[in-house]
Amino acid sequence: MSDGDIRQVKAAGRTLALFGVAGAVYAIDDTCPHRGCPLSDGDLDGTTITCSCHGSQFDVRTGTLLRGPATAPVQSYPVAIEGGDVRIDV
Repeated sequence: MSDGDIRQVKAAGRTLALFGVAGAVYAIDDTCPHRGCPLSDGDLDGTTITCSCHGSQFDVRTGTLLRGPATAPVQSYPVAIEGGDVRIDV
């Protein structure tokens, strides 16, 4: 993935958002806990994803909530790149 890329993927029955940031790939749950909007539709600025519905912000590296109205973080998942494949530990 290139820097700034955002993709929605399905893995192990979950919907995840993948983010390309500074040569790394990060994965978090794709559902904002505030109203259920997909974070993959949001705006990525560095390592911060802003939900397109109501502006909640999360750190894509850790899932940490940075700004509400959401009141909870999202789950993050370890990612490894193996021979061009993205492996997510779900």
